[in-house]
Amino acid sequence: MIDAWLAALAGLLIGSFLNVCIYRWPRDLSVVRPRSYCPQCEKPIAWFDNIPLISFLLLRGRCRHCRARIPIRYLIVELLTAISFFVSFWFLGASAPAVKYCVFAAVMITLIFSDLEERILPDEFTLGGAAAGVILAAFVPLRWGIMSLLVHSVHNMRVVSCAEAVFAGCVCAGALWLIRFVYEKVRHREGLGFGDVKMVGMIGTFLGLEGALLALFVGSVLGSIMGLFYIWFAGKDATYEFPFGSFLGVAALAVAFILGVILHGSNATM
Repeated sequence: MIDAWLAALAGLLIGSFLNVCIYRWPRDLSVVRPRSYCPQCEKPIAWFDNIPLISFLLLRGRCRHCRARIPIRYLIVELLTAISFFVSFWFLGASAPAVKYCVFAAVMITLIFSDLEERILPDEFTLGGAAAGVILAAFVPLRWGIMSLLVHSVHNMRVVSCAEAVFAGCVCAGALWLIRFVYEKVRHREGLGFGDVKMVGMIGTFLGLEGALLALFVGSVLGSIMGLFYIWFAGKDATYEFPFGSFLGVAALAVAFILGVILHGSNATM
C-alpha cells in the first residue's frame, strides 16, 4: 500500500511538470527555462505557490500577484496523474508493468489536454512516447501476435516483444493514415491531423495491436457522438475542428487501465 501512495505523490510532482509541457511545447517554448511564471503578468511563481494541488487550493485558483484565474486544467492534470500512478501500483505492485502504465498515463494525459487546448499533439510525446513503448516492451512483454509467428526462430523474448510493439505501432499508424488519405481524396479537405496518426502508432507500441485497435474504435465512437452533440448544441458547422486526439487518449487510458491494470492485477491476486 505504501508503494501506491508514494507513486501517487510522484504522480502529483510529474503532473505539475506535465502542465508545463502542455502549455509550453505547443508554443515552441523550453520546458527548462525560464522558471514557472504567470502567463498574464509574467512574474515568476515562488516555490511555495508551485506546490502541486495544495498551492492551487490555497490560492483559490488565482495568481498571487495579478489575481488572474489559473486554468482548472492544472488541478485536473495533477489529480489524474496521481490517480493513475496510484491505481497502477495498487493493482500491479512495485513492478515493471506498473512503471509502464504510469509512463503511458503521463503521455496520454499530456496529449489529451494539449489537443483539447491547442489542437496540437507534440512530437515529444507522440514520437518520444512510441520510442518509450518499444523500449518498455523489452521489460514488459506484449501479448504474442503476428510478429511472434514471423520471427519464430528468434528465442530472445525481449526482441520478439519489441518487434511486436514496432509492428503494432506501424500497423495502427498505417491504418489511420490510410483513412486520413482516403478522406482527403473524397472530401477534398483534411479530416485528421498527422499528429493523430503518430499518436495511434504510439498507443500501438504500448498496448499491442488488439489493444490499440480497440482504443481506436472506442475513441472514434466516443468522438463521433460527442462531436455531433457539441456541433448541435453549440451551433457549430460540420467543418469544426474537433480534438480527436483527446477522445483517442481517453479511450486508450480506459482500455489500458481496465484491461491491463485493474483486470490483470485482480486476476494476478486471485
